[in-house]
Amino acid sequence: MSSQNKLSLKNLNIWNGVDDAVDKGIDAVTIEDGRFTFVGSSEELKMDARDMAGLNLIPGLIDAHVHLCLDPDQKDPMEQEKPGREVLLKNISERARMMLEVGITSARDLGGGQWLELEIRDRINRGELPGPRLICSGQPITSIKGHCHFWGGEAKDEDEAIEVLQRQVEHQVDLIKVMATGGNITKGSRPIDAQFDRQTLTRIVEAATEHGFHVAAHCHGTTGIHNAAAAGVTTIEHCSWVGEEGWGKAFDLEVVEMISVKGIWVSPTINSGWKRFIGNKNFEDMIQGNYAKMKAKGVRLIASTDAGIPNVKHHHLPQAIPVFAHFAGLNPVQALRSATSDCAHAIGLGEVTGQIKEGYSADFLLFEGDPTVDLEVLSQPVQVYKQGASVSLNQ
Repeated sequence: MSSQNKLSLKNLNIWNGVDDAVDKGIDAVTIEDGRFTFVGSSEELKMDARDMAGLNLIPGLIDAHVHLCLDPDQKDPMEQEKPGREVLLKNISERARMMLEVGITSARDLGGGQWLELEIRDRINRGELPGPRLICSGQPITSIKGHCHFWGGEAKDEDEAIEVLQRQVEHQVDLIKVMATGGNITKGSRPIDAQFDRQTLTRIVEAATEHGFHVAAHCHGTTGIHNAAAAGVTTIEHCSWVGEEGWGKAFDLEVVEMISVKGIWVSPTINSGWKRFIGNKNFEDMIQGNYAKMKAKGVRLIASTDAGIPNVKHHHLPQAIPVFAHFAGLNPVQALRSATSDCAHAIGLGEVTGQIKEGYSADFLLFEGDPTVDLEVLSQPVQVYKQGASVSLNQ
């Protein structure tokens, strides 16, 4: 990765991460010490600028839900840590590099067992490794033998849940993750089942807030979604509306209204593999209908993939965004916002990145095509910049 202390670019089509369309009057940026110091017309530039020949510029992408410690080619979670610490660290750093090369300039890691992703976070921050800006949760708080219990965050009651939380604080995490329901990859765990009651979740949120942390809640079953919303978590992960009738079939409009009123973000973790469901009319109609009702009530969605679970690659967010847009009923700009400015705001980076704006980190992507018109363009960046530094692309 090479960097320049000061750089100006002109003759760009700039989508700033917020507006509904490209502003043709804004065609130039200046970057100094990793931040945008000018975003405006090339006629107002104070220095010579590199002519970008009409390339399209957007903010760097953000994935709100990844697991860097997980190998997506390994289906048994109990086998994940067997390679040993040094191999795992090497693999995590390689995944981080691949994420950055495709344009993921920030990501939120929502769980692991050994805090290895925090070590990689810190090495990236020190400039020792290439990778996205990482926000990490450490060990998720879970019930005894609950979802991802093998990561070490088991708690049988409120007091033990706070002990797990405090352990994460001591390891210098950035937020807290709690498993409000069971999940698919844990033997003996059922996605429909709530793992903690409202009182326990509320205490977790209160304790996290005292430390200045957001709370991300894994929620598949509707009862768990309700509990997490009532507790006031920051983001609801998955939000699958699982009931006795199956996936997506226990949709609850009253819970949706609570999510909206409390300003909770929903992180649906729709990955590129969901493309296999396109054409399955019953499933499509149900999922699209659920999201239409959620959006109608004002629920805000952010892009996420759950990268690391079986067959979900860490660097496939660009391919996932068009699929997410299909199921969530988002136009290209709405989908891009969900992976840039909205996502940054949801995960606590709203004043740092996600926009092409003076004072913000110079995290941006360049394309020959226009992703505000065609999301498929996202898989073909011409250049990636993170904090003003050009990223070497292995294409």
